[in-house]
Parts: sequence; C-alpha cells; structure tokens
Amino acid sequence: MRILLVTPGNQPARPLPAALALLPHEVVEVSGADRALADAGESPVAVVDGRFDPAAARTTCALLASSGRFGVLLLVLVDSLPVLTGQWDIDDVIIDSAGAAEFDARIRLLAQRRPSASRITAGPITVDEVAYTATVRGRALDLTYTEFELLKHLVQHPMRVFSREQLLSDVWGYDYYGGIRTVDVHVRRLRAKLGTELERCIDTVRNVGYRFNPDHDDTADDAE
Repeated sequence: MRILLVTPGNQPARPLPAALALLPHEVVEVSGADRALADAGESPVAVVDGRFDPAAARTTCALLASSGRFGVLLLVLVDSLPVLTGQWDIDDVIIDSAGAAEFDARIRLLAQRRPSASRITAGPITVDEVAYTATVRGRALDLTYTEFELLKHLVQHPMRVFSREQLLSDVWGYDYYGGIRTVDVHVRRLRAKLGTELERCIDTVRNVGYRFNPDHDDTADDAE
C-alpha cells in the first residue's frame, strides 16, 4: 500500500518512526498539505506527523480532511494526547512508540473503512462528484457536462501534464470522433468561467497539452 507521511508546513522532515519503517508499505514523505494533495496518487491514508508541532499538525489535518481524499492518521507523542479533542479533523491517532503491528493494523483498517471521496479539492477549486457541482471558494460554476468532466479530471491530477489526445480519451471517450481542437475550445470556455483571477490554473504546456496548477491563483498572489 502507498501511504503519505506528511510533515506540517515548512518543518524539516523527521526520521520515520522505527515501527513504520519496518512495514512493507511504500511510505512517501511530503511537506505540507498542498504537496500531499499534489502527490496523493492512489494513497488511501495520510499519516500527519504531529510529534513536534501539534498546532501546525491540526491545521494540516483539517486541510487534508476537507479534501475527502484520505483517511487521516495523526502521529503524536504520548504527551500530546491530552490536547486532542473531537474538534480535530482526524480519523484515528497513534503514538510514535507504537509497535509495527499496531501501525499496520490502524493503517489497514483506516484504508478499508475510508468511504470513497465525493469531493475533490485542489487550490481554490472544489469538485463534488456526487452533487455534480464545481465551486471556487463557495462560488458555483455554471458548467456543461463536458466542462465539468474536464475540470474534474484536471483537478484530480494536479500538476500532471495531459496531451490533447489523452484528454480526448479520458474525458470524451474512445468512441468520440471529433478532432483534438475540441479540447482547446473547452479549455478556453473553462478558463472564461473560472475568471481572470483563476484562468491561469489551467496551464498550457507548449507542444504537449494542459495541466492543472493550483499555485497559479492570482488572488493568492494579491493577498501576499
């Protein structure tokens, strides 16, 4: 199983707990919630390292939980257990002195019981597959069926570059007989609906195709 070990914010990566390092799972170490979402892949569980800064870990847990893409397992020192409450956005907690068997059991149980995510969040955009809605900071986007499917596909894979041919196959399907320029038309419409502040979130990769880059949010730049 591929799991993420998430270090909050800009903190330096810490050594893996000895028990976690013994497990057969692939452990991918990332820094911050944004990087975790970008590197999510097929990882069903994110282990948030709260051993050294519980306050930062709480913020990271909330961001990961709101994406709906992971089961969130908080890793803490035993001394931090008293600060945990029901307000923390976590699915389970484990102390760093736990043995390999306990780590394995909690990770596997969390992966098995995690419901399939209906909401996908990347940057300022949230796509709800069940409600069939897409919003930008709570503002609903008026999208056609194909525009919605295209945006969902891009948001699901932030920073991944897709050729026009790949997007035709993944979004329109193999039985679509139109030309690849229809992808350009739909991207142009999506950008218009996202607005000037967010249109750059859909990058053009010259001579290749497109990618979704949540960091290209001009409103975030203005806020700095």
